[in-house]
Amino acid sequence: MNVVPSFASIGALLGVPARANILAALIEGRALTATELALYAGVSPQTTSTHLAKLMDAGLITVEKHGRHRFFRLADPHIADILEPLSELVVHQPVPERRKSRAPMDLRPARICYDHLAGNLGVQVADALKGKGYLEPLGGDFRITDSGTAFFAKLDIDLAALARTRRVFARQCLDWSERRPHLGGVLGATLCDRFLDQGWIKRTRVPRQIIVLEPGERALKRLLGIKVA
Repeated sequence: MNVVPSFASIGALLGVPARANILAALIEGRALTATELALYAGVSPQTTSTHLAKLMDAGLITVEKHGRHRFFRLADPHIADILEPLSELVVHQPVPERRKSRAPMDLRPARICYDHLAGNLGVQVADALKGKGYLEPLGGDFRITDSGTAFFAKLDIDLAALARTRRVFARQCLDWSERRPHLGGVLGATLCDRFLDQGWIKRTRVPRQIIVLEPGERALKRLLGIKVA
């Protein structure tokens, strides 16, 4: 019997630059139209449609219809957790471009991986939560301690409600730039939303990049003992 490993088919999908660019654009967490994704892919709209169909058939992306418009997004947040580390798995190969991009370096301090905190900031937050005894590693996930339950309650995060969702609760996501885990899953996403809602962090014009605002610096130091550089 000739059985092809599943990662061989995934490798074939990602081996096409246009499809890799489409997935990279969707890691940001936004739903994008086929026209927008064609710009990221660098190919014609017709060719983009073919690539989108292949990615949908593989279960990597899904489509949502709103009126006459169709928006594409990753089929599951966990896909972003898998795709992001691939950017650092092998040495980057030179790709012809009109100007050199600083995006990878700009994203290292603080970024959003699909919908949760990543980069140096994300790892610092995860380390602080572990250091204060709020989270404990459990396999590939995190377990919430009793003191952690009290901590998240102070942030108005309903852990019981999050546990009822179908998404992974608190995953240890290996950060591609720090090579240490940050907090993913629905808890990581909710914590990131809380930081945004409180005005502690904000997005920049650079896709996925975030910066910590002054109120956030004070809050992170007070709550977790984190000193933002």
